[in-house]
Amino acid sequence: MTSNTNGLQQIIAIGGHGLTSSAEDVTLSRYILDQVSVPHPRICFLSQAGGEDAFYIASFYRHFLALDAIPSDLSLFRPHTANIADFLLQQDAIYVGGGNTRSMLALWREWRLDRILRQAWQNGTLLSGVSAGAICWFEQGLTDSIPGKLTPLPCLGILPGSCSPHFDGESQRRPSYHRLIADREMMPGFGIDDYAALHFIGVDSMRAVASRGGANAYRVESSMSKAEESRLEATVLTAPNIRC
Repeated sequence: MTSNTNGLQQIIAIGGHGLTSSAEDVTLSRYILDQVSVPHPRICFLSQAGGEDAFYIASFYRHFLALDAIPSDLSLFRPHTANIADFLLQQDAIYVGGGNTRSMLALWREWRLDRILRQAWQNGTLLSGVSAGAICWFEQGLTDSIPGKLTPLPCLGILPGSCSPHFDGESQRRPSYHRLIADREMMPGFGIDDYAALHFIGVDSMRAVASRGGANAYRVESSMSKAEESRLEATVLTAPNIRC
């Protein structure tokens, strides 16, 4: 059982950011930790989308240690525990990194992490992540997992609809997402700018936040064979004190 005592089922999906000491990156990470009702949250990194890259993992530890969290990571290539479910269910928050979403989900399903993560969410563990770690929670995500094109991908389905990250950071994201929704190849859903995030409580209550002015999220729906986009004005977060 997780030590998170607020009892909420939360997901924070970030369109794009890094694990650096910049104010914009720290602000989003601090926001994640602030949603957990313990003083030193245990946060576990799932880095399978990035191939469990050692530098990425080291950046995660350095980043969250500076925020007074208790970081850990779960490897599926070099497992350190025989009971993955128990390990993940003890976490206050789980953070999923970016990379190849298709490969990550295939690996997760083989290890039954899809079921474990849903159970963790139901028990009150906060789920979060960036890029691949944002779209994975939805029914569908727009992914560049196949080189050279953006395609729809079936995801975990904890949240309804679809999602595209990097909405303002990659030139083909917005037009591709609009076209696929207009053609009904993707469900209606959300586009999220870099340095913006959607914070879901349950599956119905949602707010947009950002660590950069001008970053927002968008609802994209299909109407009369066209995509209609409406902006979800993001609350710009105040940067916390950064410990160097």
